[in-house]
Amino acid sequence: MWETITAAAAAESALWADVLRPEADQEREPVFSELASSEHAVGLETIYEGYLVHYGRSRLFAPTDADTALLLGDYLYAHGLVRVAETGDVAAVADLAELISLCAQARAEGRDGDGHAWAATASELGVGRLELARRALRERGDASVLDAAARHATGNAAVDAALAAHARFVG
Repeated sequence: MWETITAAAAAESALWADVLRPEADQEREPVFSELASSEHAVGLETIYEGYLVHYGRSRLFAPTDADTALLLGDYLYAHGLVRVAETGDVAAVADLAELISLCAQARAEGRDGDGHAWAATASELGVGRLELARRALRERGDASVLDAAARHATGNAAVDAALAAHARFVG
């Protein structure tokens, strides 16, 4: 998975190749793909890496300035969505686009809940059952419904592990 993400980025742009961390310094730890189906793993982790470039500590890249980070994060979002679209799962693409929007809103408003949104989306990717849970976060800042959905779909231990990893990378 990691070679796929890094090789695609390096092939896309010399700028992305230049900001790749040396392989020995990369933190190749899956976070939310562990909650999703294997067919979506690379796309999901690519999108999450874009999220980390924007809002946390990237596992694979070390952008040298804010402009590069913004462009790289956007590239990773788009490339991850393309990977998921290649599976033919249109509902999963819609879920991930909604996730990106929801998390950007939460970050802009200084609210918590992004980890729960990621966990629920990964756990229920393409199923179409998260609108009410997303609305609770969007309108009231309540991530508990998203958390419950993720735990119901994949279990407490898997969600706890993903959220702990997320906290290490986003803080």
